[in-house]
Amino acid sequence: MYRGKSILELRELLDSGEVSAEELFSDANTMAHSFQDEYNSFVTIIDKLKYKERDSKLCGIPYALKDNFSTSGILTTASSNILKDYVPVYDATVYKKLKNAGAVLVGKTVLDELAMGGTGTTGHTGVVKNPWDKSRMIGGSSAGSASAVALGIVPFSIGSDTGDSVRKPAAYGGLVGFKPTYGRISRYGLFAFASSLDHVAMFTRNVRDAAIVTDVVKGYDPHDMTSLRDDGICFEDSLDRDMTGKKLFYIKEICGKDQYKDSDDSELKETIEKFHEMLDKIRDTGIVVEEVSMDKKLLEAIYPTYMCISCAEATSNNSNLTGIQFGPRGVGDSVEEIMFDARTKGFSELIKRRFVLGSYILQKENQEKLFLNAGRVRRMIVDQMNEFFQEYDGMIAPCSGGPAPKFEATSEKLSDRYLILENHLAIGNFGGFPSITIPYGFVSGLPVGLNITGRVKEDDIVLGLASKVEEVTGLKDIYSKVGD
Repeated sequence: MYRGKSILELRELLDSGEVSAEELFSDANTMAHSFQDEYNSFVTIIDKLKYKERDSKLCGIPYALKDNFSTSGILTTASSNILKDYVPVYDATVYKKLKNAGAVLVGKTVLDELAMGGTGTTGHTGVVKNPWDKSRMIGGSSAGSASAVALGIVPFSIGSDTGDSVRKPAAYGGLVGFKPTYGRISRYGLFAFASSLDHVAMFTRNVRDAAIVTDVVKGYDPHDMTSLRDDGICFEDSLDRDMTGKKLFYIKEICGKDQYKDSDDSELKETIEKFHEMLDKIRDTGIVVEEVSMDKKLLEAIYPTYMCISCAEATSNNSNLTGIQFGPRGVGDSVEEIMFDARTKGFSELIKRRFVLGSYILQKENQEKLFLNAGRVRRMIVDQMNEFFQEYDGMIAPCSGGPAPKFEATSEKLSDRYLILENHLAIGNFGGFPSITIPYGFVSGLPVGLNITGRVKEDDIVLGLASKVEEVTGLKDIYSKVGD
């Protein structure tokens, strides 16, 4: 069994001849099947090895791919009934690059339907469970991609991140979740949710592996006009830079030491307390960490701004899911009736609510008040972040107010924890900033993560800072050893 090993560990075994790509694939395939009924990580498990020998660190390395990336000849459902039988005829660029590098696809993973949601509970094949505790969520929307790595089935997986859809599940699963700068990785072949917010992102078990994967999949793509020219920086090499003197800030209104002192939430208090203990250890490395303040009204506006923009863009992007071009044909005597029937039956309640919201936001009489104003607030938030980045190299914060929530948990969504602390990761999507999550401790026996977000196009600095912090935490290459 090669369960739980990192990319570099598997690379060494492959290069030494101690294991073959066939053996790694067989091992991962066996684990994927054995854990499937219990955790529901995969929509499709690949049972036949397909790879070409390449001069790449990823050659022969098994991985998993979120089921909203187009894969020619392989079922691609976006975890929605309306696409339950869809088989694409072309490859997403990120999938093509991984194939060209010799990486071995083990399976397509479950997501919240159409990548909308943060619970891992709305996919058409069922709920994804957290390997650390089956009574808790792994988060979403990249739920299956997170659980496949947290279970130790594969050393890395690809997801998409529109608000926090990789970075939050990474925190809940004790993983590294990295979202590079917007455009760093081509989105061609990724089913669009909210195009101005969508990022290709990845799960690994350590920061170096995240850099290795990014080095393979980054670069300009003529099929994606938002993609960036490769700047020639090797992100793996950048991890060895001296970070002494680099400056991080945290926002008092998000995670100040006394911000939640009156809360009766013991997990929240412990999470914040351990976060500040970690900040002191980071300071001991020579990295500067300081507190700043931000207008609380802007922070409270993150969630509604995200919902306005994402629902509006999602409504537009998914208007082609009519039951005519894709999916089960609806019943009716007219095109309108067929579409109405197909979309009513083909989408979950959550998706229908978001499409109704998006349609309302985009109505002519509402655009100025809702959609355009959301864009203005987004710009205000990004401008404030860029002001901070004039002095600091990155922002650091806990990813959430505690470990993964239980499935039956209820919360007061208007509290500061749920309005600000649980939603601040969307700032990284608003500005296209590179942003990474790494585990920093345990609360209630479950992993919690911190996040570092940096300047646009300074992915190397963000990765370097995360690598240094990873040394401080000592939490490298952890995974749930359930079943061992």
